[in-house]
Order: sequence, then C-alpha cells, then structure tokens
Amino acid sequence: MSVAVENAPAKTVVPSLLEISWTDPVTGYKGYLVIDRLVRGVCSGGLRMRKGCTLDEVRGLAQGMTLKEGLHYRPGARYVPLGGAKGGIDCDPHDPNMRAVLKRFLQSVSALVSAHWTLGEDLGVQQKLIDEIIAELGLESSVQAVYPLLEDRAAATERLSRAFEIDIDAVGLGELVGGLGVAESVLTALDALGRRREGSRVVIQGFGSMGGATARYLSQAGLLVVGISDANGVIVNPQGLDVEALLASRNSFGEIDRAVMRPEDALVPRDQWLRIETDVLVPAAISYCITAENQHEIAASLIVEAANMPVLKEAEEMLLARGIQVVPDFVSNSATNAWWWWMLFGDIDADAQQSEAMIRREMSRIVSDMFVRSVRDGSSLRDAALAFTREQLLAIDAQYGTA
Repeated sequence: MSVAVENAPAKTVVPSLLEISWTDPVTGYKGYLVIDRLVRGVCSGGLRMRKGCTLDEVRGLAQGMTLKEGLHYRPGARYVPLGGAKGGIDCDPHDPNMRAVLKRFLQSVSALVSAHWTLGEDLGVQQKLIDEIIAELGLESSVQAVYPLLEDRAAATERLSRAFEIDIDAVGLGELVGGLGVAESVLTALDALGRRREGSRVVIQGFGSMGGATARYLSQAGLLVVGISDANGVIVNPQGLDVEALLASRNSFGEIDRAVMRPEDALVPRDQWLRIETDVLVPAAISYCITAENQHEIAASLIVEAANMPVLKEAEEMLLARGIQVVPDFVSNSATNAWWWWMLFGDIDADAQQSEAMIRREMSRIVSDMFVRSVRDGSSLRDAALAFTREQLLAIDAQYGTA
C-alpha cells in the first residue's frame, strides 16, 4: 500500500500493487492501468484519455484515489471504502480512432474490470461511452467488481440507475455531484479564512462536468464567476458571467458556443487564464498546469483543485510562501467517487436533495477539519489532509486489510 502521494509526477517510494502498460496493436497508442491498493479485493478509480498521458501520471492518480477512498471512511456507514486505482490512455479524445482505442484497451483489461477494478469517467472520457463499450464487451457494468460486496445487488443497481435519470435544470445529477463537492470546498474554505462568499470572484479552468457544476453552484451561492476557460480560450466578465447560458451551450467536450456570449463578455487567449483578477482560482481541467514558471501570474488568494494534480509541488511551495492557500485535489474533488458508493451501498437514496445534503455536509466537515488541523499543527492544508487520511487508512487496514 502507498499512503503518501506527491502532487506532481514522481517516482513512488512504495511500489503500486499492480501496474500494466499496454500498446494498442492498431495505432501504437499507449495505455496504463495502475492498482495502488485493494480493499476486500476491489479498487476504484476512473479512466482518462489525453494526449501525453504517462505511467507516472496514472500512478500518481491511483495513489490519489487511495487517499480519496480513505478520506470518506466512516465506521458504521454502509459504504466501506475500496482501494485506489486509475487508468489512462495516451490519445487525444478528439482523435477519430478514440472510441476504437478505448474499446481495445477495456477489452485488454476486462478480467480486472470484471473482478477487481471499478471505473468511471475522467478527463476526456464520458460515462455514457464507457457504459456503451462495457455492454459491447459483454460485461455487466463498469462497477461490477463491487457487486459481491453489496447486501442487495438488485436494489443497489436499481437505485444507482434511478439516480442517473435525475436531471436538475437540464444537467444530470451524476454530472453535478463532483462540482457540488468542489463548490462546497470553496465555500467552506472562504468561511475558514474569514472571507465573504457573496461577491467573491472566481475563475474556473475547464467547463466539463466538474468545472461546469462548480460554476453553477458557486454562482448560485452569490460568487461572481468572472472567467471560464475551455479549449478555445477564456471568456471573461468582471461583473460576472451568465453561467446557465454558458452551460446550456456546451458540447460534449465542455466547449462553449461563443454565440451565446453577451456584448459585455470578452475573450482572451487560453494561456491568460492565470492572470485574470480573481479571489478564487479553480483549475478543473488538466494536470500539472500550475508550475514554478507560471505561478507568479496568479493573483488569487485561494486555489481549490478540482482537476487531479493541477499544481506541481514546487509551485505549491512557492504559492504558500506568497500566502496563497491550496485546497488539495484528493479532498476537494472527492465527492463524485463518494457519491457513487453512498448510492450503491445505500447510505443515500436516488434523491437530489439527499445527494446535495450528504455532499455538502461531508465536504464541509472534511474541509473544516483540514483547516483546523493546519492551524493547530502549523502545516499546509495538504499535509493536514494527508495526516487525517493516513489515520483513516490505518483504521481500514485494521478492520479489513488491503487485499
């Protein structure tokens, strides 16, 4: 088991349980699956696709999933956290061969999907496409490995199916829960820092499921979303963007139709997103995008990581020296993973209000505890969260082991 994780690609101190490197026989594209840890024989972690994806990246993401699972362990709850894992494919999701490559990769690891690896969508891969391919391969579900751990499998899968049928203002509940967790992390962090919610400015990089939902809930809470970045540039408005109009215009890649922009909205180049005047910065797209070379451009006093590993370690140290707080990814973006398992194990029902209440309560509690520990120990928020999660993982080990 690997408990410690760096927020940048690095050689692991403790080896992962299993690492697979795959080469697509048709295109030559590379794919990777890393199982960092098993609990009761099962692990959890999404599958991403992006050009340039590496084994080191997938390894770090798998370790992050171990932390996310441990973070939400609650003795007495029905949901017992799983181990951590991650899959990744070095392929542009816009590539016309993308679907075929994804299918061949999943076919090659289908035995692990069947018995050990539960997976969902991640950067560049939508859940709907995963579900289609899983069915074509003759598998039951992308999370079927967890079925033997459920008290009532039929009721659990029916509950999850009903949950995914719920729409909130034309966006599916399953697409909103991750961003709701990020938004609650932002709000709790502002409270902990003694800063106002209403009128605080936020810039969000990425407008897919995570970034889009984060923008919606922060806007509803009274924050001004003054900048949103997608693959084609950054839309800005110091007085606040019309988040709902932008959400309604998105394509499946989170790209905004510029035709819905208002006259007072403006466009700036994509590489200018860090320079926009804001109070809160939410990187919600790609890993390793805030570096030692560009961190000086950031004017925000709070960064909340919605993407996985967006801030490199050296950059975070420099940001902390400047008084800029960073809420780590394995905390702030953990709600999607937790929500799936709360739903399947039966801690909540297929109900939007129950889902929102559970996410807000758990994320607020976890983030608040992180700030309290940070002040008490004189540590960074990341180190405070890691200390708590180590305690959680040791408790899971004592109760269930790691196999």
